[in-house]
Order: sequence, then C-alpha cells, then structure tokens
Amino acid sequence: MAYSASGLSRLAGDSNGNLWQYSTTDDIGTVNTTGYFNSAANMLSVRDVIIVKDTNTPTTNHVTVLSNTGSVVDVSNGTAIAETDGD
Repeated sequence: MAYSASGLSRLAGDSNGNLWQYSTTDDIGTVNTTGYFNSAANMLSVRDVIIVKDTNTPTTNHVTVLSNTGSVVDVSNGTAIAETDGD
C-alpha cells in the first residue's frame, strides 16, 4: 500500500517537535522506506516521533523523522514496542 493521510494524526507537540500516531495495514519495512511519508512533508519535521501501528500484524513501532527536504521524507528503521503479556 501507500501512505494514507487519514492514518496520520498529531497527538502532541511544540516548537521542539511533535508526536504523531500513524495507523496502517503496511508493515514497518514498507513504512520506513525513504519517501513513504512524502505527502506529509509539509507537516513532519526532523526529530518528530511517529508511533506506527500496523493493524494487519498487529505490531507497533516508534520511528523518528531523520530528514525532510520539503519533498522527500526519510524516517528511522523503527524500534519495536513489545506487545507481550507474561502473566
């Protein structure tokens, strides 16, 4: 699939950065590809954090915006959030 604007929502932020949530059926390997968030280049800033929720698997990852040229956005590979319950 491709980026879907309806999946991205800003949760919090200030002049130092923003926290976003993005829900998608795409896996993290697709989402962390350079250019995936290009359509959101006017909203995302370097060092913004995005909580990526893959609703298909389901998995959750944190990614950071590494670069944004104004038209090309690149995010980090993603840090998985453990979704296990040991009790």
